[in-house]
Amino acid sequence: MEIIWWLIVIASFVIGFLGLIFPVVPSVLMFWLGFLVYHFAVNSETLSWMFWIIVFVLTVLVLFSDFIANSYFVKKYGGTKRGEYAAIVGVVIGMFLYPPFGIIFVPFVLVLIVEALNSKDFNQALKASVGSLLAFLSSAVFNAVVYVLMVAWFLLDALVF
Repeated sequence: MEIIWWLIVIASFVIGFLGLIFPVVPSVLMFWLGFLVYHFAVNSETLSWMFWIIVFVLTVLVLFSDFIANSYFVKKYGGTKRGEYAAIVGVVIGMFLYPPFGIIFVPFVLVLIVEALNSKDFNQALKASVGSLLAFLSSAVFNAVVYVLMVAWFLLDALVF
């Protein structure tokens, strides 16, 4: 039976990493599912209290990273609030329209259109679109690093210590 629980843990981690490509997948929840399945079904004594605190803090960082990166890069590149909202809508549309590449290209094009209509300056609109693209990419890289850290810490706690 323990093998089945481990397969569920591994599957939840794999699905969590897929969330980097398909934002509709709740990545952080999938990692937590794996941690909780391990804790309650495999071994409730190996994951330290420090593990739970660090994973909680990392989870909060991941949840806010998208908003922080989006706001920072769009503002840095001269975008407006409408451009920020267009990027969010573009990600949602893009994940269904042409996954996984749609989540990169659809927000870029949508921000370009919204900013061009808003400012009438194509170069400024292009800069804001690049900002939204950098926001998405930096957030995805940050999330990937955090997910690797979470899984590595889990494996160290669960298997080594």
